[in-house]
Amino acid sequence: MDGDERPPEPIEAHAPAHEERAAHPPPPQEVEFDAMATITVPPTKSSDYSAKDIEILEGVDHVRKRPGMYIGGTDVRGLHHLIYEVVDNSVDEAMAGECDRIVVTLHADGAVSVEDNGRGIPVEPHPKRPELSTLEIVMTMIGAGGKFGGDGYKQGSSGLHGVGVSAVNALSEYCKVEVIDRRTGKLHVQEYRFGKPQGPVRAMGKVPGRGTKTYFKPDLTIMETGDFSFETLAQRFREMAYLNRGLTIMLVDERPDQEQDCTFYFEGGLLSFVRHLNKMHTVLMAKPVYAERKMDKTLVEVALQYNDRYTPTLYSFANGINTVDGGTHVTGFRTALTRTLNEYGRKANLLKEADANLTGDDVQEGLTAVISVKLPEAQFEGQTKGKLNNADVRNQVDNALAEALAKYLEETPSEGKRILEKCLNAARAREASRKARELVRRKDALDTTLPGKLADCSERRADRCEVYLVEGDSAGGSAKQGRDRHFQAILPLRGKILNVERARLDKMLVSEQIKNIITALGTSIGETFNVEKLRYHRIVLMTDADHDGNHIRTLLLTFFFRHMPAVVTGGYLYIALPPLYGIQVGKQRHYAYSDEEKEQLLDRVGRDKNPRINRYKGLGEMDPEELWETTMNPATRTLLRVTVEDAAKADETFSMLMGEEVLPRKRFIEAHAKQANLDI
Repeated sequence: MDGDERPPEPIEAHAPAHEERAAHPPPPQEVEFDAMATITVPPTKSSDYSAKDIEILEGVDHVRKRPGMYIGGTDVRGLHHLIYEVVDNSVDEAMAGECDRIVVTLHADGAVSVEDNGRGIPVEPHPKRPELSTLEIVMTMIGAGGKFGGDGYKQGSSGLHGVGVSAVNALSEYCKVEVIDRRTGKLHVQEYRFGKPQGPVRAMGKVPGRGTKTYFKPDLTIMETGDFSFETLAQRFREMAYLNRGLTIMLVDERPDQEQDCTFYFEGGLLSFVRHLNKMHTVLMAKPVYAERKMDKTLVEVALQYNDRYTPTLYSFANGINTVDGGTHVTGFRTALTRTLNEYGRKANLLKEADANLTGDDVQEGLTAVISVKLPEAQFEGQTKGKLNNADVRNQVDNALAEALAKYLEETPSEGKRILEKCLNAARAREASRKARELVRRKDALDTTLPGKLADCSERRADRCEVYLVEGDSAGGSAKQGRDRHFQAILPLRGKILNVERARLDKMLVSEQIKNIITALGTSIGETFNVEKLRYHRIVLMTDADHDGNHIRTLLLTFFFRHMPAVVTGGYLYIALPPLYGIQVGKQRHYAYSDEEKEQLLDRVGRDKNPRINRYKGLGEMDPEELWETTMNPATRTLLRVTVEDAAKADETFSMLMGEEVLPRKRFIEAHAKQANLDI
């Protein structure tokens, strides 16, 4: 098949939460100049463009028009974000010391309620808008909140932009808020539809207790789905409970045939979190190191423990927000850890005069750590709040950890020696991997003469290129013939790659398969990894639909998650879904991607026509034209984008499935055996 006959421009395929079979036309050009108004540029002549073409949207209307600006999207992730926004307000009450219980209920009618025993949203008239209750202002006005200053949240809060609960209200077909005024003991209620109040705040009689209950039903004319995941919510709330010692979070599911509930409470806080992360590993320390210090209204907590693994696990939080890109608190942590271990090593004569100092990478091998800071004025980089920028936090974390870790090493010299020996072994492995990387860099990434090497594409703009990591030479040959050579590259893999969960970087780089992947992608690996040098913005894993294919895919996912996490979080990693069946009816050929789809297709085309059904056992059974049409053509293929909703859960899963501990894996297999699809 001649690749030049196909369109040279690849069509982006996204499937973070659902499958996509067809390309979407580009949206109309839009220019957004602030959070309250949007200019839509119509496809007309410039002479027709005037003031009447400017559409001004305010408050609730802007949220409903541009929900992605407030909750990140309208897919399943955005759906769960609605709950997180409301729960975050309750957690802020807990951080302020005013709340110790939160109950989240998934109701049978598709609605959600979040109830806490905090101080309750104020209901009295607002000083600047005396004609309105403060409750109504908070629920309906973007930018209204109690976290911009003053004494409401001295310890810190996760919501800083004042758009959370009002955005949830705007994106709900129905919402009701009940507040028990802590001063009068009276219940106050207000109802809303599509973000608009249905009447004033009503004062009811006195009731026991205090707090706020928010009941909302997502507007499914805006949200793509209303199917909440109990497991996704449970993982998030477990994390919140770890970060807020003494807080109880209860999740109740009342939906038919899904009734269940769970409660999270961890008296140990971060210590319990670290023990949970290390539960499937052999630890080098009897108990984690814990540091806690309050300085200048900032509360710093750090917990760490070493295990026998080769990769680090580090989570950082600022006011309960997972700062996936780190920040000043992480910098302070790493500085203190490296300096303290070097000083102890010299003092205990474990580091000789001739030895170079341990590096940050050396002291983080096998480390499991959680950092949490709570501060009144958190400064984040960007709307996603992925990085903390408060300069003074660096020294505060540094001082807290250095003191606690130095004390621990002095009091437990035997464990200190084990930690230093592990760090020294990491330093030796680092030097060996440096030499191995030099060899990888000298390899010619464009060498296509040897078996299993890259067949590159002609396009050089990374955002328009994609590479298929294909299982086997047979499928690789078909893929090379069937691809569009302009933007699709093929890298066949022979057999199963090394399980990197059980290998250091220096051992990993001995693997020819892994070296080929690293060289083809162009990012390097380890301390020199740079995602900006990625040569393809779509990396597609294409394996057979059998046990071996699934195992190879899992090994590749483990490699990317452990050693190129930025490829995963950046949205560059995909999984191709080839069809399971080819169905021939006369001269027409149809494809089914599951047993259910096959049955539906047979009903549609007519079983009385005696269709010929071909069950594909592997990619190698497809000729180049079939492989292109079903699995590689952007207009007809199915791609699943690999995402990580919960990094801690993903870390635990990879450790359990790919690690050396047999018992946790055995228990997992026994628990999920009935769910396995033995056909593939």
